[in-house]
Amino acid sequence: MHSFSLTALCPAVAGTRAPAPYSHRTLRPAPQPAPRLGGAGRGLVLSFTLPGDVRSAFVGRTAVSAALEANGLTPYVWPATHAVGELVAVSVRMSPGRELYVSLRHRGDAVRLLVWDQHPHHGDRDLATLCETRRRRALWLLAAVVDDWGGEWGACGAEPSQRGTKSWVVLPR
Repeated sequence: MHSFSLTALCPAVAGTRAPAPYSHRTLRPAPQPAPRLGGAGRGLVLSFTLPGDVRSAFVGRTAVSAALEANGLTPYVWPATHAVGELVAVSVRMSPGRELYVSLRHRGDAVRLLVWDQHPHHGDRDLATLCETRRRRALWLLAAVVDDWGGEWGACGAEPSQRGTKSWVVLPR
């Protein structure tokens, strides 16, 4: 069994002890209906939740790759799997041990990817700026891939009634 030393990117959670990584033997997901891939005229629609563990990046890449290939969108596999891997890995470092929500959509001529983590909003402006700067610096490789693909990416706070941070990528055809 490997042990991972994971330091939080957020200075507010850096001093807290991260929970022990999940074990595949103890993880028992709630039964859910299988996601519908595609659909008549709807395009690709896939949403799922991942545990806040560094190994979740692999799970996210695998799910996104399978969904894109099953829907005949193989040209998007490389940039989209790279994007979800980067977004999940950084989100886990921002909010260790907290679940992440991943959404993948294809409509028109673009793939849209969203990763929503539970990183809290900071009341202190300096701390919020530092957190945002660390997140953007950690996503430098994502920025290069998305720019090369001609897409867009960003991160923003969740709606006031919700908490967390939404990071998104749009990849045009």
